[in-house]
Amino acid sequence: MSAWVIMGVSGCGKSEVGKRLADALGAGFIEGDRFHSDDNVRKMSAGIALTDADREGWLRLLAGELARACAGGREVVLACSALKRTYRDTLRTSGCDVRFVHLHGSRETIAARMGARAGHYMPLSLLDSQLRDLEPLQGDEVGMVVDIEEPPEELVERVCRRSREGGNPSSA
Repeated sequence: MSAWVIMGVSGCGKSEVGKRLADALGAGFIEGDRFHSDDNVRKMSAGIALTDADREGWLRLLAGELARACAGGREVVLACSALKRTYRDTLRTSGCDVRFVHLHGSRETIAARMGARAGHYMPLSLLDSQLRDLEPLQGDEVGMVVDIEEPPEELVERVCRRSREGGNPSSA
């Protein structure tokens, strides 16, 4: 089974696009932020960037969630930052046919979105560290980059179209 990972920095719209894509595909949806440890949430809430070691257990949990969904014969969509290649490699250990959708936008757009949302533990002060950590999808990673300036419904339709065509979404 396939798993779609909606990736990008905080504030780019992973949860919204991920939920919409899951609905459009009739797939399960996993909100990656819900799997962070209490320690990780406290660190981020305090404006402390997570290290690779902080993220390791979280990423293994998410890979396990993907594996369970795919083993159950269900397509799944995961909202997860997946900022670095090594993080995406961990998600690929799930055994699912993992495809990535990188939600890309300008720092200004993302900062404005982060400033407008209420009740999220990720402060705007961590945006620059996430942008520094972000590694673009590599040529051997199945995925596509989409512009968050487009409405979420158009982004979802683009992914669904590529999924129906059965081709590598990287050419979208």
